[in-house]
Amino acid sequence: MEYNFDEPLKREGTSCVKYDSRQEIFGKKDVIPMWVADMDFKCPPAVTDALRQRLKHEILGYTVRREEYFSSIKKWLRKRYEWHIENEWIVFSPGIVPALNICTLAFTEPGDKIIVQPPVYFPFFNAVTDHKRKLLFNRLKETNGQWSIDFDDLERKAAQGARMLLLSSPHNPVGRSWSKEELEKLSRICLDNNILIISDEIHADLVLPGHRHIPLAKISGPVADNTLTCMAPSKTFNLAGLSTSSMIISNPGLRKKFEDAINSLHITGGNIFGTEASIAAYSFGEEWLDQLLLYIKNNIEYLVVRLKEVELVSPVIPEATYMVWLDCRRMKMSGPELNEFFINKAGVGLSEGSMFGPGGEGFMRINLACNHEILRKAMDNFINALKSLEK
Repeated sequence: MEYNFDEPLKREGTSCVKYDSRQEIFGKKDVIPMWVADMDFKCPPAVTDALRQRLKHEILGYTVRREEYFSSIKKWLRKRYEWHIENEWIVFSPGIVPALNICTLAFTEPGDKIIVQPPVYFPFFNAVTDHKRKLLFNRLKETNGQWSIDFDDLERKAAQGARMLLLSSPHNPVGRSWSKEELEKLSRICLDNNILIISDEIHADLVLPGHRHIPLAKISGPVADNTLTCMAPSKTFNLAGLSTSSMIISNPGLRKKFEDAINSLHITGGNIFGTEASIAAYSFGEEWLDQLLLYIKNNIEYLVVRLKEVELVSPVIPEATYMVWLDCRRMKMSGPELNEFFINKAGVGLSEGSMFGPGGEGFMRINLACNHEILRKAMDNFINALKSLEK
């Protein structure tokens, strides 16, 4: 089946954060929104068909997650990553960000140090500081536009008594899909220093053609015993509004601690539609996803070509995700100035780099999960605004 990702869709007036919050976020309603990480594409037909089928039974009372919920996740991970897991390793969470916070509460104490690797998804910081834990920054290295882990610095930070590390894999926002060698080195440092790893792999399914995702817990038995993996269909299939995610935890002791923490908050029930959507997406969404990845790859290639028309902004070519990290340092503007320029001069709403922490200054993140016509209009605005600066 061929899926039409060019189809224009009107999202205004649907309580959509991306479009209906533009006045609040950007100070005006007419910017092209290319910020928050959701997609302007319909989710797979199999998902909406499953939801319609469930609505034929017009009772929406308390439910349990049936066997298909677990088996569909297992089959997906086995087929996509050759990762073999068991039913009991899968623990429901209403989202990855809640899971990060629960891990902080379950496995650390106030005052404990937790390592993050900025520039990184900004809720990582809140998951630490909101609970009176201390951030240790292991800043990524950037060399000639290539981003990598600073392992020398990680060794130093690990020796400072850190209890936990939050890993973004694939990395948001720099778009890295970490290699096996990088994951092995990071894992060894954490094991040697008794540092628990929380691996946020929500973007795993969005690794672009020519690259591959390696689940951290696949590296070895000892690494699996020291890792809690965050997975979800939400980014992959555009289901974020259904609040359905999973933790993959093979270590029984760690799993019980996590389950005790999440049970104490009484947030394990989830919702009927999240369960049905997850089952349908993982069972029947593969062809849709493969076509989506090609479409996103083409959007990225288009962005790269268009940016060659100017000298002030250069893209970091992503290995994964539908976001692109834009190097705007040659514009010589502060973060607020960059925001103001792109909003008011280019009419495009992006994510300003400093919100991703140290190392993000002078960068902007752009979301390319939109139809090509929206991207063309945005890039026309983008290029014209930049050319006005170069005159």
